[in-house]
Amino acid sequence: MNDNSNTSNATGNQRKVQKQADALNRKQPKAKTKAMQAGARRYPEPPFPRQRHKKPGNEQAIDPPPLYDAPYWRGSEKLVGKVALITGGDSGIGRAFAVLFAREGADIAIVYLSEDQDADATRQAVEAEGRRCVTIRGDVSRRPFCRKAVEKTVSSFGRLDVLVNNAAFQMHSVDFADLTERHFDLTLKTNLYGYFHLAQEALEHMKPGAAIINTGSITGIDGSRELVDYSLTKGGIHAFTRALSANLIDRGIRVNAVAPGPVWTPLNPSEKDPEDVARFGSKTAMRRPAQPEELAPAYVFLASPECSSYITGEILPIIGGY
Repeated sequence: MNDNSNTSNATGNQRKVQKQADALNRKQPKAKTKAMQAGARRYPEPPFPRQRHKKPGNEQAIDPPPLYDAPYWRGSEKLVGKVALITGGDSGIGRAFAVLFAREGADIAIVYLSEDQDADATRQAVEAEGRRCVTIRGDVSRRPFCRKAVEKTVSSFGRLDVLVNNAAFQMHSVDFADLTERHFDLTLKTNLYGYFHLAQEALEHMKPGAAIINTGSITGIDGSRELVDYSLTKGGIHAFTRALSANLIDRGIRVNAVAPGPVWTPLNPSEKDPEDVARFGSKTAMRRPAQPEELAPAYVFLASPECSSYITGEILPIIGGY
């Protein structure tokens, strides 16, 4: 049986709506191409100066300088009396949340690879917040150094409440066939072994209420065609976070991860082509990369038992919108 009159009416209605919508859509301006600014201050937008820096990258050489000091953030003792050990804390995101941790009342131990000038600048920034800071130079891929870093932290401050695994190695490889075993091994040893070593070494000194925060990445969720090895490690970090959180829940230790998208730090200008650096972050929904200080509050939130006592095993993406 055919209901010609009803189908004709429905078809006519669809075409009227189509005509009306087409007319209205033609009147709408084209989508804006400007970067979104929704923070307490205006953040740099691409295009940036073309630049390329030697590994592992020096924050003081980056143009424009990454913004890390969060001048409008008011501390409220969320971490008062705590001690935090932060890898990769000399620059980038690590420097930003080291400063906020200090503003919230924590003493800080900074682990860094070789950027003495950056590490000293972070130490001074932490001390300007009225907190103590020690810097520890070494390679997190080596177990003996990780043990030394934890021991130095505990001997300096008498305790360890928050471990942030943040140090990472990243290097693009356009063709998967060109990804060498040396490159692959370096990425895994830094990004996975480092997290494993430090978590095990820190565990002995962490009491109920302590927290471990791992830095993952959007590449660990979506993958990246030119960062196969890095994506593998970041996906592994996400799985490590969830598995370790279940393992440590009876000890009262929370384990979570932050998964950033593009962030303006020494990491990318030290491994991307200068033209890509100039456009860095322009493909996000906000059409700009995050500044380190925009990521730092997430680490404060996950570190503070007042803020996140019922949160463990979570991966928090901060990627500038979908």
